[in-house]
Amino acid sequence: MSHIVTVQDAVTAFADFMEPTDAELDAIEQEMPAILAAVELLDAQIVTLDRTPSELDVQRVRRARRRLLTARRQVANRTTAASLPGGAA
Repeated sequence: MSHIVTVQDAVTAFADFMEPTDAELDAIEQEMPAILAAVELLDAQIVTLDRTPSELDVQRVRRARRRLLTARRQVANRTTAASLPGGAA
């Protein structure tokens, strides 16, 4: 039996150039409210998968959806305001 081995070193997966840059980390930080709101919506939807949603479940999903839309709007507005010259929106 012959063994199959890789030719490339395993350490290349952890090369320095593969780390996120400061700009990428800042972008993630800017989008964190939208990410957390999306997780909250998923949690609300997962609860309703294996049963008929109660009125409370429906309200929770609706509230989570509104929070996600609000967070996305705020991220989009921040992005738009940051990209305009002079900071004018």
